[in-house]
Amino acid sequence: MDAAITILALLLVAFVALGVYATVKAVGAAKRGVDRTITQARRTVEDTTLRAKSFGQVGVAGELAQLRLSLRTSMRATQDVLHAGVAEDASLAESVALFRRLSAHGLELDDELKRLEREPDRATVAGLLPKLKERTQRITHSAESLRWAARDRARQFADDDLDALNAQIDIEAGALRHWDVDESSRASGAGASAATPGQGPGTDWPEPAASAGPSAGSSSTADEAWSGPAREESPQAITAPDPRLRTTYPWQKSTRPETTN
Repeated sequence: MDAAITILALLLVAFVALGVYATVKAVGAAKRGVDRTITQARRTVEDTTLRAKSFGQVGVAGELAQLRLSLRTSMRATQDVLHAGVAEDASLAESVALFRRLSAHGLELDDELKRLEREPDRATVAGLLPKLKERTQRITHSAESLRWAARDRARQFADDDLDALNAQIDIEAGALRHWDVDESSRASGAGASAATPGQGPGTDWPEPAASAGPSAGSSSTADEAWSGPAREESPQAITAPDPRLRTTYPWQKSTRPETTN
């Protein structure tokens, strides 16, 4: 009885622990989903605001907004391409590590540009713009290099896979059309037999009618040359032997003439 109670207590504790673990995991996943949604919403709002500033404002504020917008767009596009490609190509892990280091510089530059937007001294900010533009171009150029290299690599893999697939499909299609091979082999065999003298069509000539005269010998020779093997001689008629020419032997009796009474 005590053992049964102990087992039930252990099972209850195990179920409670499993329920707590599942709850914590679910809450964590929900929290990450909410944070991701909030981050995406904040990012969308910031991008929309920067786009509006870049088109609606002129001067230093508009240039700073354009720099931030180009930087964020390039970095986000590269991040999406690398994260999507590393799931299929493990060799992109090094590229992802390099992009993380580049992202640190990009985030630092974005924060600096964001602070300069609130800077009241526009003259000082205008003096810093050339260096900020050069730094932004260097970061975006590196990000674009990684992005296009990853895209070209994925495209090359897709082309190689398509070429291999086309070759396999051509082989399978040829195997399914096996009758074409049989017909072509038959046609080649018929062509070879037609090329053999005296075997193809058109070589069976009709025998001419027998004619008397001196040209009969030459006609028969020509017939034998065109029609192939020599014709067999026709069988001769069997004639009854003449009794008068029959040889008489001593032991044979002579026939008596018939008498009439």
